Amino acid sequence: MISRLRGTPVARTGERLVLDVGGVGYALAVTPTASRLAEGGGEVTLETYLVVREDALQLYGFAEPAERELFEHLLAVSGVGPKVALAIVSGSPTAELRRAIALEDTARFEAIPGIGKKTAQRVVLELKEKLGSVGVEPQPGRLGARDALVELGYSMVEAEQVLAAVDPGLPVEEQVRLALREAA
Repeated sequence: MISRLRGTPVARTGERLVLDVGGVGYALAVTPTASRLAEGGGEVTLETYLVVREDALQLYGFAEPAERELFEHLLAVSGVGPKVALAIVSGSPTAELRRAIALEDTARFEAIPGIGKKTAQRVVLELKEKLGSVGVEPQPGRLGARDALVELGYSMVEAEQVLAAVDPGLPVEEQVRLALREAA
């Protein structure tokens, strides 16, 4: 198994990155955070995961071990392959995804292209026990406020970004009002 690569990025197209390691170019499908690491142009170290298939060897790259670990857990979920797992890990920071699993927030996963309701439910159901509660305390009105902002046209990620500046202990209506003010 190829677990980590250190080298110089020589080409990048979309979510693909070619990393020159000792004169050998490794093509990796990478997360956006790993891609941003490669923007500096200098040497980078990426955590990797190798998927072996009958007809191909596919290498996936991650900026940090937590991304790779979550990717590996997602591969164990029925119906989730490497492309879908990469899309999930690429969608949000790892801590937010773990929080969504702990809070059984399937809407967070349904917002990712290629993830339907059943797959989102399977991800939450199968990973909740494996990942544990990760010290997450439920925030009573946070999900309601986020859903309200999504109904108003914000993406899931945008809604969570503006809500990050708002006190989660406030009533849902107040959270939405303050988030809209923050976004303006």
